[in-house]
Amino acid sequence: MFEAIMQGGAYFGVFIILAIVIITVIRSIKVVQQSRAYVVERLGGFLTVWGVGIHFLIPFADRVAKVVSLKEQVVDFPPQPVITADNVTMQIDTVLYFQITDPKLYTYGVERPMNAIEMLTTTTLRNIIGDLELDQTLTSRDIINSKMRALLDEATDPWGIKVGRVELKNILPPREIQDAMEKQMKAERERREAILQAEGQKQSQILVAEGDQQSAILRANATKQTRILEAEGEAEAIMKVQLATAETIKLLNEAAPNEQVIKIRALEAFAAAANGRATKIIIPSEIQGMAGLAAGLKTIIDTEDPEVKPRAK
Repeated sequence: MFEAIMQGGAYFGVFIILAIVIITVIRSIKVVQQSRAYVVERLGGFLTVWGVGIHFLIPFADRVAKVVSLKEQVVDFPPQPVITADNVTMQIDTVLYFQITDPKLYTYGVERPMNAIEMLTTTTLRNIIGDLELDQTLTSRDIINSKMRALLDEATDPWGIKVGRVELKNILPPREIQDAMEKQMKAERERREAILQAEGQKQSQILVAEGDQQSAILRANATKQTRILEAEGEAEAIMKVQLATAETIKLLNEAAPNEQVIKIRALEAFAAAANGRATKIIIPSEIQGMAGLAAGLKTIIDTEDPEVKPRAK
């Protein structure tokens, strides 16, 4: 019976040993996932960095010192008080984008890397803002971001960290400064509104004046064209009268009128002149003679035919 107990105890011991060996072997198998790296130590010293795949540890000699994520990471630091060059205290919080490029340096380069990055970001931000005034700080975010990224990337390079971007998330001036800025912005908006209204009125007046000018020009051109056409019509009428007169004279010359015909024509012209509005008429001697001749003829006719006058009545 004692031998059976001893034999049973031996089997149990072997089972325990086999279980320990199996568990140790299983724990020695490591599968590294994508975007991760394992920093491996052997007997307390750095051995290697494992990448993606399956790996084996030597039991009791090797161990995984640190599991490092190779993805780009984001850290949002709490607001930090900073003082500008014109002695204005503001609260500024930053967002940092970084990636671990060297797991070995990240593991052994600095103690508590995230705390170190936060302290470095705070001091760098204070140094940059200390050289700027309030207005420059509020309008120069891109410049501040670029300077901080360059300085932090250089400072964290020995730690195996690559700083990709640094962004100022919030800039919070004191309450009284915010009130003054709001009043300034309101005044600026009102000024721009007044300028826009004045520009609109100016443009409207210019358009009205241009319209009046165009209307006056068109009216002047219309009057000019009317007068030109009237002048051309009068000139054409005069030209036709002159041509008719010239033609009449030509016909008279061709007909060779005697002196009596010419005198009768002169008398007709004198009668036409007498019917006008002239108050004084100068009668040539030839026409006076013609008038006397006409009066004499009228007397002779009345003497020879006395019945004509009563008959005419």
